[in-house]
Amino acid sequence: MATLRIEATRDSATGLFYLLVFMPAESTEPFVTTAPRYMSAAAAEQDMIATITATANRPR
Repeated sequence: MATLRIEATRDSATGLFYLLVFMPAESTEPFVTTAPRYMSAAAAEQDMIATITATANRPR
């Protein structure tokens, strides 16, 4: 099974957080990077979990 790694990082220009998604988890370069739009690392991570959950529960 493929694994991924999610890292919340603060943007020095805006002070907001963005996410780096690495797949597979051992990758050195991110597969996806979000825009810096989150007020905290926790908010960024919770949003990503909610997005993954919603996608996984979508009827096929």
